[in-house]
Parts: sequence; structure tokens; C-alpha cells
Amino acid sequence: MRAASAIGAIGILAAAPGLLHAPAVEAQSSKAPRVYAITASDKTEGAKAHPELLAEFGGAITGTQASYVEQVGKKIAVQSGLSNATGDFTVTLLNSPVNNAFAIPGGYVYVTRQLTALMNNEAELAGVLGHEVGHVAARHSAQRQKAAQRNQIIGVLGSILSGAVLGDNAFGRLGQNLFSQGSQLLTLKFSRSQELQADQLGITYLKRAGYDPRAMATVLESLARQNALEAQLRGSANQTPEWASTHPDPASRVRTAMTYAGSTAAGITNRDAFLTRIDGLVYGDDPKQGVVDGRRFTHPVLRFAFDAPDGFFMVNGTSAVSISGSSGKAQFSGGKLGGSLDSYITTVFGTLSGSGQTRIAPSSIERTSVNGIPAAYGVARVQNSSGPVDVVVFAYDFGNGQAYHFMALAQAGGAEVFTPMFRSLRKISAADAGSVKPRVLDVVTVKSGDTLQSLSARMAYSDAKLQRFLVLNGLQSNSTLTPGQKLKIVTY
Repeated sequence: MRAASAIGAIGILAAAPGLLHAPAVEAQSSKAPRVYAITASDKTEGAKAHPELLAEFGGAITGTQASYVEQVGKKIAVQSGLSNATGDFTVTLLNSPVNNAFAIPGGYVYVTRQLTALMNNEAELAGVLGHEVGHVAARHSAQRQKAAQRNQIIGVLGSILSGAVLGDNAFGRLGQNLFSQGSQLLTLKFSRSQELQADQLGITYLKRAGYDPRAMATVLESLARQNALEAQLRGSANQTPEWASTHPDPASRVRTAMTYAGSTAAGITNRDAFLTRIDGLVYGDDPKQGVVDGRRFTHPVLRFAFDAPDGFFMVNGTSAVSISGSSGKAQFSGGKLGGSLDSYITTVFGTLSGSGQTRIAPSSIERTSVNGIPAAYGVARVQNSSGPVDVVVFAYDFGNGQAYHFMALAQAGGAEVFTPMFRSLRKISAADAGSVKPRVLDVVTVKSGDTLQSLSARMAYSDAKLQRFLVLNGLQSNSTLTPGQKLKIVTY
């Protein structure tokens, strides 16, 4: 959650890759494929969307790590036939703590630092970026929704909140109206056949660039294991959708990708070079955007903290924090006060009513104080297809025209589960803010006597240290370590 946030939803997933009309490679009978290069129109549309995507996904990382990702991305992108000039592609390493990658027409390719950190060699990075470029080259988004426009890219965050946080449950219908800008993006999940085609295109690009084509299968396996681990840590019912939600079911695609790549080793992986180049990459939340640590969220820049209810988990995004559990869902975000807390709350409720829908309004707005912060809240009961739902907006006046609020959903009569969270919001001292440190990747060299257990014990987590370490490094519980081998650990 950025310091300069506004009322809005967050990306715990991603913009649907290749939303705009994309050029393609088309076969002409038995002749060589005809290549349609990136057009001036593509470049114009991509250039308009690019700054919006940067803003919504944490901004661009700069420096040597980003330069390395850019180099690899351009090398693989030119294999697609969209352009033979590396200068026609803009490859960005995003400062985002979610596993994600995507591409849009005009030569724009993106990957998050979190997904990059999950990879174990350069060929895997090239494979993921090649997969995304493949979606654009094959015009998959155009096939799924020909009318998609730039405003839908910008509106992705709202649609993701209603889809990922609310989900297909008792809150689903209400969620269709929540933050409705760009809601059609929910239909843009790629089909299985499109995913397989993008995998195959990515593998083809790997072969052309001289990489080991089996890297597509190994990175898909890492993604599947990471998703399974997160589901285990949060409870299977609370699995957070990530890259695999816009790119469904990586586990089922691993064997297909390996079959297409072939089982014989051929091509480079550049494992050690890759690990050396990503050493020191921020892992998980960036303190500049706030940090989730268990049930606590702390923002050292904005100087506040709050605690999620017991049994709930949080996911931090660029503009807001989502809170999810079996008995309700919530979001924390902020905006300019501009007037009274009453009018602020009314405005937030107004965003929950889509075009042509019955306006949602609280029955009353009550004033209170939370840890010395002026606050107010309102509750509205909405009839859902599965029964009545309570919607709560609890807002706080932080002074200087800045407000923050929770928007929470629970089945009728169940919103009290969020009361401890509403009452936990507090301002923090400079000393407390200064104690918040980022987690970073530390690439270490295995020494004689090192074991899976001894290295994983150094992971900067209080739980599942060994499981996190194994997934991060693509290892199994019976893997053998070799002195001189490079591995990743996460430290403060």
C-alpha cells in the first residue's frame, strides 16, 4: 500500500496479459509464417497503459537487477517475431510482492520481483517472459474479448478485488458491483488451450534463444508448489489466487510442457549467473508499501498499524490491503477526506452501487474514537441471492485531510468478527516505524556440513522454514546438497 494511495482496490493478482489488440504471427498455407510487426498504434496504446500499470503494480525497480531482467526479456522477446529490434521492447521488473508476469501490445513486458525470486535460473526467467509474449503474439486477449480497451487495464484492480477477495460465494453478487470499473476483466482468464499454446510458444522461443527448453516445466512446477504451500499455510479454503489464476493450473501443465520440450538436456540455464544477479532482491512486502507479518499490518511510512482478526490472512497490494477469512472479507485503503467523515463514508458506500443497481447506504453513521483517532462507521444490510449480507465502512480521520477506512463484508449479523480489527488501528512511533525491515534474498554458497535443515533454519520466518526453503530453491526433502552449490535464503 503506497503512501500516496487513494480510495480504490488492489492487485493481489495481475492485469490480464495482452488486453489490447495485438499483432500476430499467422501461417499462410505452406509458406513461411507471415510476421506482423508491432505497429505505431500498438506502441501508442501500450505507451498510454504503461504508466498506469507501473503505478498499480508498485512501480519499476531500477539498477543492476532490473537491467539484467531487461536484457533477458529483450533477448527472448525478439524470438517471437513481433519485432527483430530489442529496442522495440520495454521490459520492466515490478516492485510487487505477488507472483506475476504479463505483457501488453506495443512491446511492453512485465515481471514482478516476487516471481523472479521464485525462479532458479535464467532460462526460467526467459520462459516466463516468453510465455507472456506468446499470449500477445497469439492475440489471445483479442480472442477472449475483442472490445477490451485501455480503461479496462486501468480498472483491473477493482475487478480483482471483487473476484479474488469476494469470490464465488455468498458475497459474489454484491462483489460484482463492488469497485465495478473494469469488471469485464474477470472474463479474461485464458482457456486451457490458450495456456498450452503460450507454454509451447515460450518453449519455442527458449529453443531459438539457446536456452534449455525444459525450464518452462520447472518454473511451472515451482509455481504449483508455491501455490500449494500458500494454501497450506492459510488453509485450503483461503488460498490466495496469484499468477496461476490468470494462468490457470500450472501443476497440470508441467508434464505437457516437459513433453513438448523434450527430455534431453539442450541449451543453457545460466543458473549461477542468474542467482548472483538477483542476490539482494527485496522479498515479500516492501516497507515503503507496508508489511504484513502474520496477523499484523504495519506501514512505517504512513506510521500506522492494525491487526487482522484471528483466523484471517492479509495480502498487501499497491493501494490497499485485503483481509480474508471463512467468516468474512475486508479491505483497508485510504483517500482524501475533503469534508466530514460522514460524507467520506457515504462516498465509499456510493462506490458499491453499480450502474442501474439499488444504491447501498448505511442506516445510520455513528461517531466514535479509536486509540485517540476520530472515527465513524456505518452498516448497510444488502439482500444477496444467498441471503442477507452486512456491509460495514469504518473510517478514520488522520488529520491534514487524510482518511483511511475498512470496508468489510459478512453474512447478516456476523460483522462483529471485525470489531477487534476496527479497534486495533493505531498510530506508531518513529522508533516502531524504524524497526520495520524488509526481507531480502541472500544467495549463499553451500559449505561442507551444510544441510537442508541448517540452511532453512536461517529463513526469516517463524513458521514452515523448511517448506519455504525447499519451494524457493526447487528442492525436495531428500535433495542432496553439494559444496559450492548456490542456494537462496530469505533474511532481514
